Amino acid sequence: MEKFLTDEKLVIVGAAGMIGSNMAQTALVMHLSSNLCLYDIFSPEGVAEELRHCAFGGSKITATTSVEEAFKDAKYIISSGGAPRKDGMTREDLLAGNAGVAKELGQNIKKYCPDVKHVVIIFNPADITGLVTLLYAGLKPSQLTTLAALDSTRLQSALAKHFGVMQCAVKNCCTFGGHGEQMAVFASPVTIEGTPLLDIIGTGKAVNGKTLSKDEWEAMKKAVTQGGSAIIKLRGRSSFQSPAYVSVEMMAAAMGGAEFAWPAGCYADTAKYNHIMMAMPTVITKNGTYRKDFVGTDEEMASLDASYKHLCDLRDQVIGMGVLPPVDKWGEINPNLK
Repeated sequence: MEKFLTDEKLVIVGAAGMIGSNMAQTALVMHLSSNLCLYDIFSPEGVAEELRHCAFGGSKITATTSVEEAFKDAKYIISSGGAPRKDGMTREDLLAGNAGVAKELGQNIKKYCPDVKHVVIIFNPADITGLVTLLYAGLKPSQLTTLAALDSTRLQSALAKHFGVMQCAVKNCCTFGGHGEQMAVFASPVTIEGTPLLDIIGTGKAVNGKTLSKDEWEAMKKAVTQGGSAIIKLRGRSSFQSPAYVSVEMMAAAMGGAEFAWPAGCYADTAKYNHIMMAMPTVITKNGTYRKDFVGTDEEMASLDASYKHLCDLRDQVIGMGVLPPVDKWGEINPNLK
């Protein structure tokens, strides 16, 4: 019989959808929890039944359309339970509707499972939906993360394809700030087969017989920021395999599995960046999410500053909608956010 990371309840929100059903299967393949609950407002029973047919030994799979039943005794939650992007849409186009979904999610967490250990939010715009969920759930910032790593894995993929190397030969890829087209793409930490990327861009230096001009790098950065849109054009639907896999990796780390060292979206409370969720240098472990310091060139940090400003503008729009209260009132709802 397979050994799972935990027997505590893991809930997949939005389990009837493509991302949710892939998350559920990936969680079982990776042996996260023997106690898996699928929740959706549309019946996820078909997903549950097919997973049972996979014969994952030692697992108990339940499915429900009742949020109370799903969240009762839940210790871990991954939510893809918002509207997906469609062709021609940006993540920000989902702001109004999905911010409301996030508020309800946070309130349900606080009502039905206030002792939840970790929550991963992946529905867009994830920086804002994660922030709204965190506020209304009453959790500590270390207990909730958002899927921002997907941008960094897309950068790794693009560089690996360009240089014709395995993805593991491309190290320390990171994008910070917003999970959207305003993200800050950092080159300074990256190495290709041990060679610093900054020593390659625009210098004529080759790795595996390939160089990278400044124009090629700028085009690559733009393609990375539009990676989600590219998938929609290629597949006719928004990404589901990659967000499902990476989000389950995040949750595995929170359950005590291998550390998740890709940048994660987490609550920023530094002197410079604060009262926002954004991709930061982080490590997720069983003991929580830990933020590391930013290190970048002046140009990269300026790009991060611009991304942070964009996120603050989005946050202020949600405050204007009445979904979030003014920042100075947040502590009244969640004392962990002062």
